[in-house]
Amino acid sequence: MVMMETEGNHTHLTNFILMGFTTDPLLRILFFVLFLVSYTLTLTGNLGLITLIYLDSRLHTPMYFFVGSLSFLDVWYSSVYTPRILYDCVSENHVISLAGCAAQFFFSAGLAYSECFLLAAMAYDRYVAICKPLLYNIAMPKKLCTQLVIGSYVAGFANAIVHAGNTFRLGFCGSNIINHYFCDVPPLVKMACKDTRVYEIILVAVIGCNVLATTALILGCYAGIVAAIIRIRSAAGWRKAFSTCSAHLLSVSLYYGSLLFMYSRPSSQHTPNGDKVNALFCTVINPLVNPFIYSLRNKDVKAAFKKVLGRFIAPK
Repeated sequence: MVMMETEGNHTHLTNFILMGFTTDPLLRILFFVLFLVSYTLTLTGNLGLITLIYLDSRLHTPMYFFVGSLSFLDVWYSSVYTPRILYDCVSENHVISLAGCAAQFFFSAGLAYSECFLLAAMAYDRYVAICKPLLYNIAMPKKLCTQLVIGSYVAGFANAIVHAGNTFRLGFCGSNIINHYFCDVPPLVKMACKDTRVYEIILVAVIGCNVLATTALILGCYAGIVAAIIRIRSAAGWRKAFSTCSAHLLSVSLYYGSLLFMYSRPSSQHTPNGDKVNALFCTVINPLVNPFIYSLRNKDVKAAFKKVLGRFIAPK
C-alpha cells in the first residue's frame, strides 16, 4: 500500500517498500540463513572481544580501549541493517515508514562517520605507540582516549544530522519502491521531488570534508610511523613495529576502500544490484571481519582468550 501526502504541486510518499536481494522464496531462505550466521558471528566476535578486553588486565591499554570501542561501534552498526534484512527475508510485508527510513538513514550515516573519526583516532594512537614508545602511557592517558572516542561519536552524529536533514528535506514522489535492502542515498535521490543539484553539492562537501580530513590525519600518522620504522635498524624492531599497526592498517584499508568505492563513483555508474553488493562490504562484512583482524594474529588477545577459557574449563 502506497501512502502519500499532498503538498503544493507534489504528492509526497510517506512509506516505502524495500525490495531486498531477491523475490525468489528459496533464495530468500538461503539469504536468511547466511545473514543470520554472519550476524551471529559478528555479535559473538565483537562482544567476545569486548569481554576479553574487560576481563584481562593486560589488555587495559589505550590500544585495546580503542579496539573495544571499535567492536562496540561495529555491533551497533551491523544492528542497523541485518535485523531488517532478516525480517525482509521471511516476511511478505517489506514496507518501511518515512520515519523508519529516516531513522535508519540517520543512524547509518552517524555510525559511518563515527567509524571514520574513530579509525583516525586509532591511527594517532598507533603513531604515539611507535614514535614515542617511552611516553606512550603518559601521552595517551585514559581521559584523552575517552575524549577521542566520545568526540568521534559527537562529530559523526553532528554530520549525520546535516546529511539526513539535507536528504529528507527533498521530499519523495512517484514510485515508493526502493530497490535496495536499506534506505541509502542513490535510491532516495532518484525519488526526490525537488531538484537535487544543490543537495549533491552539499552531500559531496559533507562526505568529502569528513573523509578527506580523517584520511589526511591517518596518512599523516602513517607517514610519521614509516619515518620512525626506517630509523629502526633491527629486523626484530621492524617486525614489532609492523605488528603494532598492521591490524589497524588492514581495517582502515577495507573500510575506506569500500566506502570510497560505494560513494565516490558518478551516479551514471550506480546500478541497483551493484550498489547492494558494494554496500555489503561496509554494512555487513567489515563489522564481521574486524574482531578477527584484531585477534587472530594478536598474541595478547590469544593469551587473554586462553586465560579466560581456562577459568571455565579448569577443574574445581
